[in-house]
Amino acid sequence: MASAQETGNEMAETAGDQGPPEFFSSIYPEHAFDEAMALYGALQSEEAALDPKTRELVALAVAAQIPCDYCVYAHKKNAMSAGATEGELREAVAIAANVRMWSTMLNGMDYDLAAFKAEHDEIMPPTN
Repeated sequence: MASAQETGNEMAETAGDQGPPEFFSSIYPEHAFDEAMALYGALQSEEAALDPKTRELVALAVAAQIPCDYCVYAHKKNAMSAGATEGELREAVAIAANVRMWSTMLNGMDYDLAAFKAEHDEIMPPTN
């Protein structure tokens, strides 16, 4: 796993800067910063299961639901840099909104979870 400095260097490579960005290093607890940056780096690495565009679209969808203005800004830009189209950005956020809407309805109406699972699996059989 990459060190915080290595991860920061990779993040700053295109800007010609060194080390983690100030917006990370100035706000995170110092005693846990290296581990946080190592995790961040691992999730961004070439070994990650998701390609960069998909990863950023997922992050954008989550950021829109949290909501986090900082995260929406960063992940939208990152997704576009990874090749996402305006249509893909809209769809990722729309899917997040749709999941949130149905979650609100199911939870708000206290729909039986066992019944939900049975109905879902009848419509969409589990895969191997």
